[in-house]
Amino acid sequence: MSFEATYLGSNGWFIKFKNANLIIDPWLKGDLIFPPGEWFFKGSLEEEILIDKEIDIILLTQGLPDHCHVPTLEMFRRDIPIICPKSAVEILKKIGFSSIRVLKPTEKTNHFNLSFEATAGAPVPQIENGYIVKDEEDNGFYIEPHGYLDENLNKQNLDAVITPTKNLKLPLVGSFVKGAEVIPKLINKFNPKFILSSTVGGDAKYSGFLNNYISVQEYDEELNCNLVDLKSMQSIII
Repeated sequence: MSFEATYLGSNGWFIKFKNANLIIDPWLKGDLIFPPGEWFFKGSLEEEILIDKEIDIILLTQGLPDHCHVPTLEMFRRDIPIICPKSAVEILKKIGFSSIRVLKPTEKTNHFNLSFEATAGAPVPQIENGYIVKDEEDNGFYIEPHGYLDENLNKQNLDAVITPTKNLKLPLVGSFVKGAEVIPKLINKFNPKFILSSTVGGDAKYSGFLNNYISVQEYDEELNCNLVDLKSMQSIII
């Protein structure tokens, strides 16, 4: 076993390696509201998501509320190591976290025998992060929640890629999540054993003005790798 991945719904994942557990972009309780208010966009969980395992590291890809969810982050001890982009720093400091490691694309850090390399992610509008995470035996995965691939990355073989597999579109704006478009590029870049579908799944309910205009486009080509579409709290051993 390289690692076990559990889907938490939306952008959230719990990853269990041999020596460390990390949680990515968690939304475990409370509502998800984008400014200027819930009339514009609101997500609601039917019930709190419970994690019964110790968390060693929090990994955040963006500083937006659906990745850096304050009511959820307030549940964690304040000295837990957090790896994040610059956009999340002030939010984390306001909560009171004391062990924050900011990574810009191409930068790396190590925690608990895991290596974390930040990659260029979605421009929303500033460039946010994707990550390549590996253990000491070079097992690992790539994650980016909006379907943006850093073209400067070297080709390499990874066990898994965590990515949206559908496009989400808005009129005039076009696709702001480009999962359906990026899948062939990810396969070519990383030759993954598994693609784990992310971002648009889970049990949350959405409402508000913006939600009325979001449309979904599926990926309809045949894939030459294993596409796994987990339900909330389902796991896979990679």
